[in-house]
Amino acid sequence: MTSENLYNLIIIDEHSATPKYLQVINSIVKAIEDGKISSGYFMPSINDLSYELDISRDTCIRIYKELKKLNIITSFPGKGYFINETQVSKRIKIFLLFNKLSTHKKIIYDSFVAALGANAAIDFYIYNNNFLLFKELLNSRKQDYSYYVIIPHFTEGGEQAHEVINELPKDKLIIMDKLLPGVNGKYGAVYENFEKDIYNALKESLPQLSKYHCINIIFPEYTYHAREILTGFYNFCYDYAFSPKVISNIYREGVKKGEVYINLMEDDLVTLIEKILSQHLKIGEEVGVISYNETAIKKIILNGITTISTDFKMIGEKAAELILTNSTEHIEADFHLTLRSSL
Repeated sequence: MTSENLYNLIIIDEHSATPKYLQVINSIVKAIEDGKISSGYFMPSINDLSYELDISRDTCIRIYKELKKLNIITSFPGKGYFINETQVSKRIKIFLLFNKLSTHKKIIYDSFVAALGANAAIDFYIYNNNFLLFKELLNSRKQDYSYYVIIPHFTEGGEQAHEVINELPKDKLIIMDKLLPGVNGKYGAVYENFEKDIYNALKESLPQLSKYHCINIIFPEYTYHAREILTGFYNFCYDYAFSPKVISNIYREGVKKGEVYINLMEDDLVTLIEKILSQHLKIGEEVGVISYNETAIKKIILNGITTISTDFKMIGEKAAELILTNSTEHIEADFHLTLRSSL
């Protein structure tokens, strides 16, 4: 069998968030799976690959190193690299679509990829909470994917998102992080229960909250965050006799003694702390702070910031598990309160 020109088989999508080295590896493995490259095929040198694909030499070195780990290529001193193994197992091809990149989304991504292992080829895209880009990415890339894995969060225009998702085969659909009303059929999901999570976290912190009379939540007017968070927030305040207040812009607000502030965005936390310090208020005594999403730095800022946070690692791992077991189960992610001196 005559092998095709390798460069005609390699696809690098500049719009994809998948690292280029992985895109090249995935293209080579797919070419082998499709029978377009045969055993003994002479691979280009690292320098030639770098020149032809317009990628760095370090990236090419990593590509060949990973292919050798997979036993797909082998090298002979003075001769170069050859295709060693063409009996590769068919890999799961996944279209992975995130709303944004962040520290917490990276935790989901890393745990998802690690749990799937080497038997998955992932095309990774980001739509930046923009519904039109979300729609374009899904409509333009309906290839023969084994699974479509989607995090559906939008700043605006997401009311029709379920219609776009409903065009996908449900046995190939995994929803992560947020359940979307209107998505029908049997599909897998690992999701946050936003309303219940904030209610239970605040209830767990009642002994610390008892020294305050008002709870504020900083919830931007235009945000991808789920409105169910506000529902759970209001329900808790009404059930336990706290005065609730929603702040859309912390920059325009003063910080008041005897009140608690919950932030969702990291930038808002910085502004909030600056305001507290400028007014010489004692955090954890005169004013309370609760921050969404655990990060390492919150363990040490001002002797520790109290956090409420989803188990992002679990979301990634469980989504991978649904794929590996071909399951349509809906799994609710764990949610944790971590009490520190800021409350």
